[in-house]
Amino acid sequence: MKVSIRRRALITNGALTVLLLGGAGLAYAQLGTGQAAGETTVRTVTASRGSVTAAVSASGAVESSQARALSFGTSGTVEKIYVKAGDKVAKGDLLARLDDAAVQESLSAAKATYDSAVADGTDTAALYASYIKARNAYREAQRAVAATVLKAPFKGTITAVNGSVGGSSGGGSSGGQSTSQSSGESSGESSSGFIELADTTKLQLVGTFTESDVGRLKQGQEATVTFDALPGVTATGEVTQIEPVAATSDNVVQYPVTVTFTKVPSQVRLGQTATVEVVVGQAENVVTVPSTAISTSGGQTSVTLLKNGTQTRTAVEVGVRGTATTEIKSGVSEGDQIVPPATSTGTTTGGGGGQRQFGGGGFPGGGGMPGGGR
Repeated sequence: MKVSIRRRALITNGALTVLLLGGAGLAYAQLGTGQAAGETTVRTVTASRGSVTAAVSASGAVESSQARALSFGTSGTVEKIYVKAGDKVAKGDLLARLDDAAVQESLSAAKATYDSAVADGTDTAALYASYIKARNAYREAQRAVAATVLKAPFKGTITAVNGSVGGSSGGGSSGGQSTSQSSGESSGESSSGFIELADTTKLQLVGTFTESDVGRLKQGQEATVTFDALPGVTATGEVTQIEPVAATSDNVVQYPVTVTFTKVPSQVRLGQTATVEVVVGQAENVVTVPSTAISTSGGQTSVTLLKNGTQTRTAVEVGVRGTATTEIKSGVSEGDQIVPPATSTGTTTGGGGGQRQFGGGGFPGGGGMPGGGR
């Protein structure tokens, strides 16, 4: 009987021990779960040393910096066209002519009258007046004949022929040619002439820059040009003109800027879409942080530093602002851990690994059971 009672007592004590140990384990597990739930993951980036480049860019189409729309100086019927689109011509080459039979007759008559006036002399006022009248008529007849031909004013490539033999010259403009400027404007009545000529060795691009970007540009700055249809092909250029008057579209204020090519790859053609990029600032071997980690409010620029698990808002002085990184002149040292704004959560850049910050109740050294959880 005594043995049975003792055995029952041992069994009961053992069961109680198991229950106590199980309860303790459960409590400890719940404590660990609560601490894990209290953890807050903070994404950081690391301030590092490197280079920063700031650039502004715009798009546009390749055009010639020397282009003209040529028109006859008089109206008439086209008798001969000597060129076609794509032809290369030299300065002074004959491009087209009108039927000049009538003006040649007028020239012959004017010359005869002029020769007669010269022979009569200018001894009296009447003779002198006759001489001046005949001379002026002869000069006018010469100009009329000259207006029936088109000649190349410079070496270039024919880009368009807007007429045909037997057709009309399309009207005349004084001087026999209409000059098309880089902006597409023309000194004649129309921006297109009977024949269009361009120097394909002198190219440019006119891009529109925002009012904030144009303030960082100045004439003489170097530019890099890339082409949508020519991957890997790059041209170099120079800012040659910044328009003083803005062109506003959809309430966006932009300024046309002309970039003249200084090196033109052979593959580049007129009209191709291109992007021009101008470097407006550069800093070497400086402390940098991702541009997205910087905030500006109330005129003050700052970052959030993480030191000993504590986040501190710190004012900084910035230098060159690049698209990806920004130079920090003061307020941040190389190696500092910076917490980007909430909009950057989920992205870790700049070489900084994600760090953890624990709330109250966590165990020293990063949480978990002392001794590695054993």
